[in-house]
Amino acid sequence: MKMTDFVNEYAVDRLKTNSLKWDALDVRYGDPDLIAMWVADMEFKVPKEVQAALNDRVNHGVFGYSYTPDSYYQALINWQQKRHHATIQKDWVRFSTGIVTALYWFVNIFTKENDAVMIQTPVYYPFHNAVKDNNRQLVTSELINTDGSYTMDLADVEAKIISEKVKLFILCSPHNPVGRVWTATELEALLAICHKHQVLVISDEIHQDIVLGNRQFISSLSIANGKYQDNLIVCSAPSKTFNLACLLNSHIIIPNESIRAHYDVETNKINQTETSIMGQIACEAAYTHGEDWLEGLLSVIEFNFNYLKTELNQHAPKAIVTELEGTYLAWIDLRAYVPVEETKHFIQDKCRLAIDFGEWFSDECQGFVRLNMGTDPKYVKAGIANIITEIHQL
Repeated sequence: MKMTDFVNEYAVDRLKTNSLKWDALDVRYGDPDLIAMWVADMEFKVPKEVQAALNDRVNHGVFGYSYTPDSYYQALINWQQKRHHATIQKDWVRFSTGIVTALYWFVNIFTKENDAVMIQTPVYYPFHNAVKDNNRQLVTSELINTDGSYTMDLADVEAKIISEKVKLFILCSPHNPVGRVWTATELEALLAICHKHQVLVISDEIHQDIVLGNRQFISSLSIANGKYQDNLIVCSAPSKTFNLACLLNSHIIIPNESIRAHYDVETNKINQTETSIMGQIACEAAYTHGEDWLEGLLSVIEFNFNYLKTELNQHAPKAIVTELEGTYLAWIDLRAYVPVEETKHFIQDKCRLAIDFGEWFSDECQGFVRLNMGTDPKYVKAGIANIITEIHQL
């Protein structure tokens, strides 16, 4: 589907729909009149086939206890194989209401209080919270930033795994907020380090479908022909791809039988929640019929990011825009123009934008901002125009 056709058919105004992104701006930012470019969800309706499947169930009128049919697992298996060349089995799959919830479970199940858990910063802030809220020791390895291009500091990762006795590693792949799609070489090096030191890896792959350019997303499941599957749990979901977050349906993929058995025993103690029937209906329909919709979405994200990059390069060339390989979240370093202590005032009060600030992802990232590209281009154009105008006023 072409970009303009996609926007015309699926873009929607979310004001006054109890949208966290738009209707809670006064609570989150103290100002209800900002352009919302923060939390990672979108201003696009789901694929029409998904809406039709949900409507069929609503018209049926019964929402009692349900089970997951084989057709659902097959849709998931087919999607992973076709889109990502990752082979999974039905028996490996478990469910949660969301990947953040699953991260909290993993920290509790696979570590003890005061054990060390490692993340690579800057990274999605619930990674931090899942560790700290559960009284574990948070160990961070800062990604290496070379003029806006990010790489893993593998020497630092291994040194801290040894010195801090790390038990669990939470990987973000593709990486939020720096937009990296990790190469097979990078992933294999990281997984080998964790395997060597018996560190269990949780790979959050929720943004796996949102990939731009020529670099293909590679699941940790597939690295070295599955060599590291026995030391790995992978999380995925349709929620970012198809804008389904509040239908509360995410996947936990555990290839290793003993890890899976331990997970099952422990989750029985803390989770007796049924699966989300509407979430699973939506997911199966999306994975079965949603590829054309997804291609349309990707064209919008690419257009928005290229517009942002071109405008800033031309009118604010000292702003460093990190290349967007994956996710729909642009990462920008504004420190050449805005003193770090003035970033919030500049972005919020002058530019009239609600965004995610860099320090939410790492203490080292004051002066950085994350902007959502999964939106109607009119918001990106307005937001970037405001940033350029206010930079010129400095």
